[in-house]
Amino acid sequence: MMLNSLSLEELIGLKLELASAAVDNKLFGLALWKGMPFIVREAVFKYAFSATRTKTECMNFLGLKQKHFFDIWKNYEVESFFSNEEED
Repeated sequence: MMLNSLSLEELIGLKLELASAAVDNKLFGLALWKGMPFIVREAVFKYAFSATRTKTECMNFLGLKQKHFFDIWKNYEVESFFSNEEED
């Protein structure tokens, strides 16, 4: 199945299934439901950064004020995430 034909919900389900298989189907105690908003926000933030050319474009894309943007930027450690990705 082509990855781009999957819905976002199917893709998330697939990632959870793969993660679960890696730990012998024991994903207990992770509080996934409570953590979902944070997981989704981080994913959207990192996507926006990768899809735009500048931080200003990213701020505008997300509809964030500059201070809020940089608070989130520090929290998600975006620079180290993308620099580590290039090293792999």
